This record gives sequence, C-alpha cells and structure tokens, in this order.
Amino acid sequence: MKKYLAVLSSLILTSFSLQPLTPALAIELKVLGPGERIHGADISRWQHPNGKEINFNKMHAAGVDFVMIKASDTRDNSDQLSAKYVKMDRKGAQAAGIYTGFYHYALLPDVTSRTAIRRDARVQAQKVIWRLASLGGYNEMDLPFALDLENNCVRVSSSSVCQKRATRSAATAWAKEFLKTVKIKTGRTPLIYSSPHFLENSLKRDKELSTYPLWIAQYAIDPAIEGSKPNVKAAGCFVHSWTTAQCSANWIIWQYTSCGIAPKYGVPGTRLDLNVFGGSIENFQSLLTGNWLPEFADLMPHDETTTMAITTVKASTTNKKTVIAVEVLRPDLTPVVTGSVRFYFDSETLKIPTIKQTITRETSGVWQIAIAGLPAGVWFGNVGFKDASGTHADIGVPIELVITQGPTPAPASTKKPAAKPATDSCKNQIKN
Repeated sequence: MKKYLAVLSSLILTSFSLQPLTPALAIELKVLGPGERIHGADISRWQHPNGKEINFNKMHAAGVDFVMIKASDTRDNSDQLSAKYVKMDRKGAQAAGIYTGFYHYALLPDVTSRTAIRRDARVQAQKVIWRLASLGGYNEMDLPFALDLENNCVRVSSSSVCQKRATRSAATAWAKEFLKTVKIKTGRTPLIYSSPHFLENSLKRDKELSTYPLWIAQYAIDPAIEGSKPNVKAAGCFVHSWTTAQCSANWIIWQYTSCGIAPKYGVPGTRLDLNVFGGSIENFQSLLTGNWLPEFADLMPHDETTTMAITTVKASTTNKKTVIAVEVLRPDLTPVVTGSVRFYFDSETLKIPTIKQTITRETSGVWQIAIAGLPAGVWFGNVGFKDASGTHADIGVPIELVITQGPTPAPASTKKPAAKPATDSCKNQIKN
C-alpha cells in the first residue's frame, strides 16, 4: 500500500509541476498552418527510429502547436512501446510549449454477443485510463484522448489476409461503449479518429456517436487552398454520423497528410503525419478544460491475482490442428487487460517436438491456441498465461493432449508468391 501511495503522490506532484495554461500562453498559439489554421502533428514509436528522440523545440519553431501522441494499443507488444515513448514525448513537447493529446489504437473483438462486445470496449478503455493515470492524469496543456478506429478486421489468416470483419452494428456499439467509458471516468469528452471511408462503410449513422468530436483523416486535399475540406469524394461526399446538411463533415482536427517532411519538424526519419485544427483559438482552448487526477484505484495494479479456465479442447489426429480455448479473469471476474497465453510442454518431456502455435485473441481475456505439428502420442503440459507488463499475475493450468496418427499431408508447395510492384504511398499527398 505504501508503495502505491508513494507512486500516486509522485504522479500528482508531476502533474502540478507542469506549466499551467495562462492567457499569455494561449495567445502564443501560432496560426501558421495551411489555410491559416492551427497546425499540429501526430507521432508514435515510428517517429523514434533506433530509439532516437524528437527535437520538440524545432517542431514548435516550425509552427506546430499541438501533437497527438500514441499512448496505448490493443496489442500488448505495441502497447508497451507506446508506454515507453508517450511519457518522454509528452514531457518534451510540453516543455517546448506544444500542447499534447493522446490516442488509443483499437482492434475490435471477434465476438457477436452485444454483451461481450461492450465488455471488450470497457476493458480497452481501462487500458486507456491506466495509461492516463500513469501520466498523472490530464493537465492544462493536454487535449483529450482519441479513439483511433480505422480497422474492422477481427480475424486474420496465417498469410495476413482478413477473413472476417466486424459488422457495422458491432463496431458502432463497441465505439460508443469505449468512448462513453472514457468520458465518464476522465470527465473529458474523447475524440474519435478515422477516415471518411471507414466512417461511411464500417459504422452506422448514430446520433450518440456524432456527439464525440471527429479527427478525420483524408489525404491528397490541400488545406492551404481556400474552400478545401475533407469528406469529399468523386461524386458528392461521404455520408456518416458527422456529415452535415451541406455535404461536408463536422470535424475538429483534419489529418491532411502522412508525408510531412519529418526533419523540418525535428523528427528522425523521413515522414510525419500533419494536421490542422478546424476552429478558432477559443475552440482550441475549450478542449483544454477539465483536469483529471488519478485516485489510488485508478493506478494500474501490479501482479494482480488471476484465474484461468480452459473452456474447450479439440485434439484428435496428427493431420489436424489442436485447438484450445482459454479464458483468464481478474479477481472481480472481469477479463484481464494485458497479457497472453501459450501451450508449454511438461518439463519432464524427454523429447519436445517441433510445433507451430498460433495465438488468436477472440476478445479481451479470451484466446484460442491452435497447435500444428503434434506427433501421435499422449502429451502433458500446461496452458500458461504470462503478462510482460506485470499487471496481472502469471498462471498455468495443466493439460493432457491425446493425438492419434492421421493421414500424411501432401508436401507444401515451395512456389514463391509473385513479388508485388513497389508503390509510392506519398503519391499525390501534401509534402509540407
């Protein structure tokens, strides 16, 4: 308990030590972006090649007044990198006079139950709340968190081809539950980031969803040209929850290019996402209102007790994959937020065969383990849950797999797929 209280005190002191928003500071916002709009950028680990740091003083001098920082991710490996860089980037940006916002990259669950869909949304929102708490909460130079929802694929093949996508109804219900959870907990209205194509084709038109500010991504349109705007297509406009009667979009931030000249803004590498703010300085300042400081219960736990259940096991013959369904829960019987599972052979196994395991996340705390290559025989081992972040305690459950000999599969084809021609992803994009 003392350890957690000490951490909390440190976080609160850190948040109050940051420079508060004052009228003088607000006036210093540079209106130097395309179309005389407030200019911004967004960054993630990709702006730190080989661990290099960003020169935020140079970024601010180049006219950037706000930066959206990737702070969390559905996937644990990407989430850990986000946690590493968000702390240093937020500190460096604010010290240089740049306002900071955050975003969570989301993957949707492979479930159809509306209850399970909403539960997954609340679990991913919990990851956001824990990350924000680790930063000491919101301060006066923070913009709200944003939900990055641009991918509705929920099942991917071994060759990285999408096999199943979430329905519009499921994706909409998930987004609403996530955004509502973050808003209630933090006291600030979060943003939603996506492309107009995704908004039109992957989400339902929904009045509640439209109450959340839109960060829209559309390239190849120059915001410096008078009258230019996102949400347009060859014939008319994209129609979704934020489409207005004038066939435009009610957006607050527009990501207009992914091909900004990174070195110009003090960023290692070659490319940088650039954005413009869609309103006045007063509109911008309105996003900065409302502090949130974490309480003890908001801090990410350490080595929290877990329970595991193996819900189904399908093990038969050598020519078929063995499939194990696993569920891991927290003490309050909600799903674990981080961590993953794997099959481990018993330590007394004399000769461990070469197998291939594919771990598929179905929803928060629920996985399927597909094992290929198990020879005929009786195999003893355990299904283990491990959490590299240390949030939830590792746990293992013993399992026995009985495999009989099946037909010998035909040799796999050695033919290499045809190489895809190189494409210029920055073709027609704005290069500011």
